[in-house]
Amino acid sequence: MKRYATAVWQGTGKEGKGHLSTQSTTLDKTQYSFSSRFESGVGTNPEELVAAAHAGCFTMKLSFVLNAAGFTADNIETRCDITLQDGSITESHLSVKATVPGISNEQFDAAVADA
Repeated sequence: MKRYATAVWQGTGKEGKGHLSTQSTTLDKTQYSFSSRFESGVGTNPEELVAAAHAGCFTMKLSFVLNAAGFTADNIETRCDITLQDGSITESHLSVKATVPGISNEQFDAAVADA
């Protein structure tokens, strides 16, 4: 399987602007800029998208691990905090909350560690 996304940028790094699109068109010329990346401007940014991808991938994997252990989650919510420092991602921290009927804390912790 292959998936793709495209980024288009026009102008300088600080004053320029860009947009991102994905194969599925979930993102379709979604704007990003210096302001949306390093300040609080309107639009998305690469780190936010990496955080969404990491949280989404982990949450789905956790669901598979729970299913393999005989459990079905009513709800799994994962937050991913990405740290960008000196132009590099230095940390990706996941926090997960879930409602899983019949599972013990130890079983849940083991499933999280496996995922």
